Amino acid sequence: MTEILIKSADIILTMDDARRALSGADILVRDGVIAAVGPNLAAPAARVVQAKGCVVTPGLVNTHHHLYQTLTRAVPGGQDALLFGWLKTLYPIWARFQPEDMYVSTQIGLAELALSGCTLTSDHLYLFPNGARLDDTIAAAQEVGMRFHATRGAMSIGESDGGLPPDSVVEREADILDDMIRVVDAHHQRGAGAMVQVGLAPCSPFSVSRGLMRDAALLARDKGVMLHTHLAENDEDIAYSLANFGCRPGQYAEDLGWTGADVWHAHCVKLDGQEIDLFARSRTGVAHCPCSNCRLGSGIAPVRAMRDAGVKVGLGVDGSASNDAGNLIGEARMSMLLQRVARGADAMSAREALEIATRGGAEVLGRDDLGQLAVGKRADIAIWDVGGIESAGSWDPAALLLAGPTRVRDLFVEGRAVVAGGQIVSFDLPAAIRLQNARVKRLVDLG
Repeated sequence: MTEILIKSADIILTMDDARRALSGADILVRDGVIAAVGPNLAAPAARVVQAKGCVVTPGLVNTHHHLYQTLTRAVPGGQDALLFGWLKTLYPIWARFQPEDMYVSTQIGLAELALSGCTLTSDHLYLFPNGARLDDTIAAAQEVGMRFHATRGAMSIGESDGGLPPDSVVEREADILDDMIRVVDAHHQRGAGAMVQVGLAPCSPFSVSRGLMRDAALLARDKGVMLHTHLAENDEDIAYSLANFGCRPGQYAEDLGWTGADVWHAHCVKLDGQEIDLFARSRTGVAHCPCSNCRLGSGIAPVRAMRDAGVKVGLGVDGSASNDAGNLIGEARMSMLLQRVARGADAMSAREALEIATRGGAEVLGRDDLGQLAVGKRADIAIWDVGGIESAGSWDPAALLLAGPTRVRDLFVEGRAVVAGGQIVSFDLPAAIRLQNARVKRLVDLG
């Protein structure tokens, strides 16, 4: 039996059903599960982690990412483009990726997320050039020690068939479905504490056929896994849907079986009132990606309206080529600020935005074992040192998103340390950075 006692935290933001904030309290972890939360806990055999001067939160949950894109940050030609132009710039570069690129970019992206307090991330990988497979990213996540919801994405309609991506990065739909079956059977774990789960994720309505969307939904339900795609990201996206499908994206999704508690859509910047009501009724989730939406000029998603209607909302950093960072606590702050820009200073509190980043994300990904610091939940825990300059002078250390650090001191996933003392300890990060930079140079040299 392995025990860890997190001792004397200034504040524990539990995000439990009562949304308790506990002062001067402790957390006892036993074999990767939270065994007790409260004051004056004792466990003589436990390893003690002192948390005086710290705020403790559940691990943050990232509901949308493209980890392979950490190799293509700040690419010239794509820095000032809208979504479709940005994609047209990046597709030819991504077509040159190799399996090693997928592996190291995932390592780097996960480490960046971990340092920002993230313990669980989804990943949307939708192109597989030169022998790359979803397995490459899963192997990287297992080395880093992060909880991972990998999604097998796909693109099947290339330029020659009226789609946006070049023909070189699309696949035959029969091959896509066969590989979806393979990766679910090979890697998807079920039940509380699962470290790797797999979802099915055709990339977007403008890169796959109606038939593949429908077939993927049927397959996901047969396999008991979740569905994910991009939806209603910007005005171009809405115009494409109206021109090609004769309806708005929400109606298109509903017609093809893409609503329900086992579905979450990325962005949803342009959902209208009827679509918000549809998502609320069907329990369809949304991955809100505020920084990427700003970077690409997509707009401000109606998160306040979604939350008020009862839509499940989590946060996503999105790809590092459209953000260009992977800092999830920063994403939570941006979410709060944008809702205030759109709706007024009282539109979203710092505490609510942090709840979206923790419990909200876990609900979107169907993980009722995560997102809270409560007895019986998995020990995914972030410890934030509020003794530094970022919080100096703060009257409310728990208001992390107003005046708090953007890097964790310690991070535990399933009770195992991934970050300690502000440094990644689960794998050799400096070596991975060196490899990442070498792989970037190769891509640049290839033109």
